[in-house]
Amino acid sequence: MGLRINDTIPDLTVETDQGTLSLHDWVGDSWAILFSHPKDFTPVCTTEFGAVAQLKDEWAKRGTKVIGVSVDGVEDHKKWKGDIKTVGGAEATFPIIADEGLEVSKAFDMLPAEAYLPDGRTPADSATVRSVFIIGPDKQLKLSMTYPMTVGRNFAEVLRALDGLQTSTGKGVATPANWNVGDDVIIPATVSDDDAKAKFGEFTKVLPYLRTTADPS
Repeated sequence: MGLRINDTIPDLTVETDQGTLSLHDWVGDSWAILFSHPKDFTPVCTTEFGAVAQLKDEWAKRGTKVIGVSVDGVEDHKKWKGDIKTVGGAEATFPIIADEGLEVSKAFDMLPAEAYLPDGRTPADSATVRSVFIIGPDKQLKLSMTYPMTVGRNFAEVLRALDGLQTSTGKGVATPANWNVGDDVIIPATVSDDDAKAKFGEFTKVLPYLRTTADPS
């Protein structure tokens, strides 16, 4: 069984371009995003790393750390960061895990247990290592998304999902489709009308099971 929502992530010790670290120690009391890539020096992935680097201030505003994963080595990661800066116009200051042994890729269920890296491999050999994992301060997996090789990730959506998670867990609410910060939120069905009134004040009953109220954050 692979890693699922609300599972505690494995406390792996990993090598990165910034040294050795424990995933649990690295997360600490923060939110964290781990995003994975099948190979260094690939076009789509380079644009994605550039996008993450550009969002440095946005991650900081949300108390969130980011870490990349690629199945190449530390020295390649260091060289690749030069290309990432060229493409994204921003320094990639976050660490990149060197997952040459596929330990992270397998532990996070991105590759089967029997997977290996053949000689002369191409990105197709690790094509499913294209996921985003949002991890809470409790070290539990809160959200995961996996993309194909040909579709670049939308990190505006990753930010939006992170905002939704932080709002829902911090305020005891849920968020509707296409929600953004400042939009109305949903009151959980487990909260009675009386308790909803006491906790949130005014709310709108759209359906007996769908009640909305102003974003409490």
